[in-house]
Amino acid sequence: MIDLYTAPTPNGWKASIALEELGLPYQVHAVRLDKLEQKQESFLRINPNGRIPAIVDRDAGDFAVFESGAILLYLAEKTGKLLPRDAKGRSRAIQWLMFQMGGVGPMQGQANVFFRYAPEKIPFAIERYQKETRRLYEVLDRRLGEVEFLAGEYSVADIATWPWVSIHEWAGVAIDGLGSLKRWMDAVAARPAVQRGRAVPAAERPPDPDEVAKSGRKLLV
Repeated sequence: MIDLYTAPTPNGWKASIALEELGLPYQVHAVRLDKLEQKQESFLRINPNGRIPAIVDRDAGDFAVFESGAILLYLAEKTGKLLPRDAKGRSRAIQWLMFQMGGVGPMQGQANVFFRYAPEKIPFAIERYQKETRRLYEVLDRRLGEVEFLAGEYSVADIATWPWVSIHEWAGVAIDGLGSLKRWMDAVAARPAVQRGRAVPAAERPPDPDEVAKSGRKLLV
């Protein structure tokens, strides 16, 4: 059994989608980011960085894993699925996973902050991060014009990237003209396991950005 500590954010959806794709039994522990539950000592014992998602593998002696990319790799290696078995294929999947972790996530995350949450609108910052996010989308589009999925076959790379690209409008970034990216987005979105994972945590109301802005708190994902 896997304990999943999560919230309705792109990083949180990575873990729940992977668990659904792999068919692993898991228990959801919804973490209220707007109440800063991720900063409580009980959670910091699982993830010292105080961010979601995190998992605890009960079957492995209550082994805790934090960082969404590390969780995806751990679950893939635990089950022997969602990673190509050959060395080159595995490397490709990890390369595109790192592309999301080091590029798409951080850049789109900053676009989200400055476009949606910042109390002061700073045009330079908004434009900078939106343009860089769009550039990264174009890299994805070029790759997906060559292959069906990022690593050739469906893998952790797609699971990591899709939740972020799926909310591109929230960051104010258009995908006009990126036909291969759009084709891939629709294909991933049509997967039943992705739909189920995207709905986790089902009982959790996503933090209202207006409430967060008024409170002066930062939404940390």
